[in-house]
Amino acid sequence: MILKLGSKGNEVKELQEFLGLKADGDFGSKTDIAVKEWQKKHGLLPDGIVGPKTLSMMGFLDTDNSRVIKEQKLYSVYSKNKYTTKNGLDIVEYFMPKDEYKQGPITPGWLFLHHTAGWHNPYNTIKAWDADKIGQIATEFVLGGPSVKGNDNTYDGEVVQAFPKGNYGWHLGANGSQIMHVNSVGIEVCNFGYVVDGKTYAGATVDESQIVELAEPFRGHKLWHRYSDLQIENLRKLILYIAERDNIDVRKGLIEEIRKNGAKGFEWNENAYYGKVKGMWTHTNTRKDKVDMFPQQELIDMLLSI
Repeated sequence: MILKLGSKGNEVKELQEFLGLKADGDFGSKTDIAVKEWQKKHGLLPDGIVGPKTLSMMGFLDTDNSRVIKEQKLYSVYSKNKYTTKNGLDIVEYFMPKDEYKQGPITPGWLFLHHTAGWHNPYNTIKAWDADKIGQIATEFVLGGPSVKGNDNTYDGEVVQAFPKGNYGWHLGANGSQIMHVNSVGIEVCNFGYVVDGKTYAGATVDESQIVELAEPFRGHKLWHRYSDLQIENLRKLILYIAERDNIDVRKGLIEEIRKNGAKGFEWNENAYYGKVKGMWTHTNTRKDKVDMFPQQELIDMLLSI
């Protein structure tokens, strides 16, 4: 994603809101001047082009594959060690090169749940983060799933670790607390999100077995790419593993909101956006423009069981 004079759209609105300008979604001369002033103030080349370095320093980068511009690059040689947690979860270390994530140490206070907005193979998700040129975006963990086409369960429930504990990547995008970017652990769940006319946002046809209908629309949609039973079970184990490893009270935040408000607990939340409440949240709790995660009943039941 690169924004510059003449750009238009929601990303420009986010940029203008960040800069304290009127958010009309049109990157005009006032926005150009404001960007250059911000870049100069923060030691960047004041060229008015909002590319990877500026986006990274502004905290706009996130892991949504639907927003990432891919560029060709030779993939790295990854580690592929496997370990098993005390609660019986197998995790594969598939560490990216050190220049693909930010070096810690961190003081974890938050756990965030995301979607890849993409396919089912967690290894390919990590390779895509490595291959892009947008910046050091990643979550520590990626949870594989079944193919949206209903013909491949090879990676269903497989948990892969993208970098060693104690480090971090940009994964939240624009929000009200820069501290959360650094001091949070992220889980990326392989899922396409909402389904419209039997297709994903990317145009892939969704097998009927992979579609779930919600009781009430979430973010304007009732039909979604279903979380598998194995995804939900291994997500539970992973949440509990991270909670113990990093001393994060995962019952705070999202689970509290679900207990109070049911499925609406997945909606935007001021306490999440500003980092006022530590614990576990979803990307939708901090961003009104995101659709990850969504309140599938089986996921809700699992979270309430923690």
